[in-house]
Amino acid sequence: MRALVCETLGPINSHRVQEIPDPLPGKRQVAVRVHACGVNFADTLIIQGKYQERPDLPFVPGSEVAGEVIALGEGVKGIALGQRVMALTSVGGFAEIALAAADTLIPLPDGIDFTDAAAFTVAYGTSHVALETRAQLKAGETLIINGASGGVGLTALEIGKMMGATVIGLASTEEKRALVAEHGADHVFDVADPDLRDKVKALGGADVGYDVVGGDAFNTMLRCMKFEGRLLTVGFASGEIPQVPANLLLVKNISVVGVYWGSYARNNPSVLMKSLVQLTHWLKEGQLRPHVSAVYSLDEATKGLEALANRQSVGKVVIKP
Repeated sequence: MRALVCETLGPINSHRVQEIPDPLPGKRQVAVRVHACGVNFADTLIIQGKYQERPDLPFVPGSEVAGEVIALGEGVKGIALGQRVMALTSVGGFAEIALAAADTLIPLPDGIDFTDAAAFTVAYGTSHVALETRAQLKAGETLIINGASGGVGLTALEIGKMMGATVIGLASTEEKRALVAEHGADHVFDVADPDLRDKVKALGGADVGYDVVGGDAFNTMLRCMKFEGRLLTVGFASGEIPQVPANLLLVKNISVVGVYWGSYARNNPSVLMKSLVQLTHWLKEGQLRPHVSAVYSLDEATKGLEALANRQSVGKVVIKP
């Protein structure tokens, strides 16, 4: 099969598509013919050696796929050959065939195409667990999102509105802010606006913050939080990890809450799977609308990764082998 192979850790454009042996499913695994694979910011870091987890070399990046089951490993029951599925792969997704643990498979609802399915699992899963489990967002509260036009930010916007929140979206360009408004944000501001803090405070402040960017905006969001606010730190797309001034947390009883969705697969998978069951139901009912901004072939996979790493994309990027 053909796959994007990471032989050494290095710049995104240093990795190449190669022909490698087809992977064979092991115990309680399945092999999936990949029709589409979602691109996540973590993928851009992991191939450069900048992520908190480092797979053994060589490896194929890509953690979420949509496709058809083509082979079953020992002990797999209740899954049919040819079944359309979404799957979490950890690594291996940027390939024509990927392996996945059978218990991470999610049947793909009729009417949902593979491209939308590949854009679904990680982004929506992250935002749902962040807002419901970690922040315990309540109807009537105000949610502020930094990086609201990105693949994860848009899902936080959708889910926040579904949970009954007033949503403030922050984005860096006019195009991105227009997209955030189109997706239903109640208020949209330029993240670099020097008066941002005053504008948010004029709206009453925020109960929950959702930050995938880090950098200076994180500290501005911290100063926008209400008493007992919860600020979710989800990622650092800016490349700058903020340092939290603890005195601000003390004065207003603010909580800064870490969100690493992938760790639930190891430490508490029931939270992850319960969330994905709910999200898949909403997807099937048409209540969620994945926003795919760009689709690349496998040969163009590094271009897709670079678009995400350079924050040129809006919505989700998908690779189609």
